[in-house]
This record gives sequence, C-alpha cells and structure tokens, in this order.
Amino acid sequence: MRIWVDMTSAPHPLVLRPIVARLRASGHDVTVTAREFGQTEGVLDRLGIAYEVVGRHGGAGAAGKASALARRSARLHRWARGRRFDLGLAHGSVDLAVVCAILRVPAVQMQDYEFAGLQRQISFRAARRVLVPDAIPVDRMRRIGAPPSKLCRYPGLKEDYYLSDFEPNPAVLTELGLDRERILAVVRPPDETAEYRSRNRLYEAVLDRLAGDPEVVAVVLPRSEDQRRAVRARVAGSLVVPDRVIDAQSLVAYADLVISGGGTMNREAAALGTPAYTIFSGRMGAVDERLIAAGHLRQLVDAPRLELRRRPTDPGLRHPRDPRILVEGILGALG
Repeated sequence: MRIWVDMTSAPHPLVLRPIVARLRASGHDVTVTAREFGQTEGVLDRLGIAYEVVGRHGGAGAAGKASALARRSARLHRWARGRRFDLGLAHGSVDLAVVCAILRVPAVQMQDYEFAGLQRQISFRAARRVLVPDAIPVDRMRRIGAPPSKLCRYPGLKEDYYLSDFEPNPAVLTELGLDRERILAVVRPPDETAEYRSRNRLYEAVLDRLAGDPEVVAVVLPRSEDQRRAVRARVAGSLVVPDRVIDAQSLVAYADLVISGGGTMNREAAALGTPAYTIFSGRMGAVDERLIAAGHLRQLVDAPRLELRRRPTDPGLRHPRDPRILVEGILGALG
C-alpha cells in the first residue's frame, strides 16, 4: 500500500516516526512531505527521516495562512496527482486534508488539542478517521467535525507511544556546556503563529525570573529565528539558546523543570516524570486538564510561584505504550 505522510511542524516527526517505521517494516511504501516551518526540517534530519519539502508556513496572520494554504495545497496536488496513494496521514495538516479530498484518497488525522480553529476543523471534517487521546470528550470532537463514527480514541498521551523506545542521552548536556551544579530549566516559548495564540506576558516574566537566579541555568528552545534573536538580546549567562536542533527529549529527561507555552514539550516532561509548568494562554484542552488534575502538570499564573529546585526522580517514562495501537487505528480507516 502507498501511504503519504505530511509533516507541518516540529513535533510531527517525533509523533509520526514510530508509525512510519512500523508501516515500512510491514511492507508499505511510505512517502513523507514536509512544510518549511520552524525546526521541522531539522528534526526530520536528526531523526533520519527522508522527506520532500513542499511549501512554507504563512505566518501569524489569517490572510497569510489562507494564502499559504491555497499555494501549498495546489503544489501538493500537482505533486500527489498520479502517485496513486492509498492513504494519507497527518497530525493536523490541512493541506493534506484538502488534497486527499480532491483526489479521493482516504485520510487519517491525529490530534490531541480540541480547540484549534477553523482550518484544523477542515482537516477533521475531510478525514475518514481521527485519532485522539481518550482524555478528550467525544462531544468536543463532534463539535469540531469528528463524530463518534470517525473517532479512534487511544489511552494515555501521544508521547507515551513515540517515547516508548526512548533512552535519554546525557551527551546533550555536554554539547550545550551546561553546569550540572546548577538547577536546569528548559523553556519553550509560546507559539506566535498558532490559531489559538494570545499575548503571553508571563513568558517574559519567567525569563526574567530564571535569568536573575545564579543557581539556575535555563535552556530556551525558540520556535523561530525572531524568538531566538529576542532571547539572545536579553541577559547572557543564565539563558542558553542553542543555534541548531538538539536532542530536546534527552534535555527534557535530565531537566529539573520544564516551562512551556505550548503542549508537546510539557507532555513530554509529564510522560518522563520531569516537573512541568504550563504558561499556555489559550483555552486549556482536555489532555492538559487531566495532567493538571493528576499532578503531572502545573498551571503557572505568576512567575514568583515557579519552584526552582532539583527534581526528585531519575529520568524514566511513566507509561510506555506500544505504537502498534496507533498503527492499527490508522490502517483501520481502510477496513
């Protein structure tokens, strides 16, 4: 079977890597495309996943996004036409949804946040099957275009699956020249291009708090060059900004705490037992609500409340899960 996988942001190679590997091991012909955006290509390169770049992100504005969607979808349509794909797979790619609908190719979408905007809802309505964590209520998915007949709900976090074979590598600590006598914090800025973005003053206050504490070293992992320049223009010394894609999962595993304005890195921390704080300013999704209720994630509302101390446990995945569950859910779209 010929399967097309489209990856449009940096977390997608991580999420889809074990799925692609298992599909190929089963004899399926899998082709990967990627959108030029943030660190997507760098993560693909680090993971050794071959891909073709088609199009780029349209920026933060609605008009730019709509224009980029039209251009990239047109390019992907020309690229995919005649390749005779049997199935399309993505983690929220609207471009794949549009092209698969035009070419009448069954599409499967994955997602773990239920309050994304109109573009993401298009992908759910066009999909034959939608894979989501069982933390997300069925009614919420129905309202955004994924009725129960389309849903495949899996247990746990998506991170439980793609980290199931993960072994943290301490080399990342040496690579970044980190002083392990100091408390290690990892910071992921808010996504300034997301549909659910809103101004996040707490992020700036967190950077001030971390940079001002001599017992802390903080690694900031920007999403864009603009964010990288902004952090480097601040106080030097306590804030470390890598100039290339690094093994962020190992960094999270060895960190004493993680603070993120998005979802994936905090969920990686929760999965690996690293104390995690969310400074997400959008509407809280069901997955994070469950993590907060279980004590695996804290919602930070004020930078002085950030607890800067050594983590109490060694790195280790809380609940490793077999990605075969996801593969079966995906292939079930053709059943």
